[in-house]
Amino acid sequence: MRTLDEVQATLQIAKLNVDDLKPVIHCLSFGENISSGDYCLMELDDTLCKHIEAGKSLVIRGDKDEHAVLCSEDKTYDLKIADTSNLLLFIPDCKTPDHFPEDLPCQNLIPSRISGFSNCYWELRRCRPKVKKLKKLLMDNAYEGPDSENERNSTEQKYSTDDLLERIQASEQELLNQLQLIHACEIEGYWRILEFDYEMKILGHITQLVDSESWSFSKVTLSVCLEELGPLEPKELIEHCLNCYGKRYTAEAGEIYFSLNEDKVCRATAQMLLQNAVKFNLSEFQEVWQQSVPEGMTTRLDQLKGLALVDRSSRPETIFLLKVEDLPEDTQERFNCLFGMREKWTEEAVSPYIQDLCGEKQTIGALLTKYSRTSMQNGVKVYSSRRPVAT
Repeated sequence: MRTLDEVQATLQIAKLNVDDLKPVIHCLSFGENISSGDYCLMELDDTLCKHIEAGKSLVIRGDKDEHAVLCSEDKTYDLKIADTSNLLLFIPDCKTPDHFPEDLPCQNLIPSRISGFSNCYWELRRCRPKVKKLKKLLMDNAYEGPDSENERNSTEQKYSTDDLLERIQASEQELLNQLQLIHACEIEGYWRILEFDYEMKILGHITQLVDSESWSFSKVTLSVCLEELGPLEPKELIEHCLNCYGKRYTAEAGEIYFSLNEDKVCRATAQMLLQNAVKFNLSEFQEVWQQSVPEGMTTRLDQLKGLALVDRSSRPETIFLLKVEDLPEDTQERFNCLFGMREKWTEEAVSPYIQDLCGEKQTIGALLTKYSRTSMQNGVKVYSSRRPVAT
């Protein structure tokens, strides 16, 4: 262990002025049997620091074949190793200048033992939750109703919230948001997705009741729906369907109502019509679509963003099912898939299929600039691939 005189002599050799230094000197020594693999460092921003200081936890998620992510309650972060040219030393109970009074009368020598070291650390970067496989997991055992033969004889695995958190790389809040987005329903403690035809059957019961009762679509009474339709389908699924396709509100005397969303109902009806056809004549589809939605609702092509794609170049014009949820989750793979399907895209056509790729501060324009090149076609700006696309 060095003495104060030895430290001062070293400072003189280094031509450092003692008066320019803090009055606290750490004399470092290495502990026994330490290595760089004993500890891992992680760089946290202010938000995550406060999260930890509040006693909350952070969780690392990912299967063996997946890149690890770190999750808080509501955010997901990529974990990447960052190398540093400076050796990082771990010193328990190390005192920094802010731990001492400013008016220390003389230099203080503090022996400090190094318990570990590292030349790298984990760097966190906010990322989108990786939820693509969520729907696939749930669709392996889609719910077809309590009386269906598949439900009675099913041996497929079911997933609770905790089960899904073990499998899906997302924070709990992001997971719950995605479950709501894909119309998942909790049945007997497990998350299930209703088989689409079964979901449309329940929605059809609701819209037929609205018509028979001469209700406004903006004022559908929950209690009457449950009473009238309860003998046909489980009440919790009727309410679930109302939540999926409408907005819940409470009116006079505490009565609960739903306002059905015209765009969601029309969109689901279009999916039902398109799912069994490779391509559909556009004009014929629009006619059949309008006839298929509840009377009083109006269909529009802009209701189908991210669900169906119109081909204006074919004669006659056609429309076909193309769901954004079926496209690759990786950004480059997504663009490769889109450009493999169509060589040139207008911003209006491609936007619904890349909107979900945008980060917190990223725009569609920035994504297109990075992953495509622009040209003009008949006076309209179009986007094509920056690299050759395999056909």
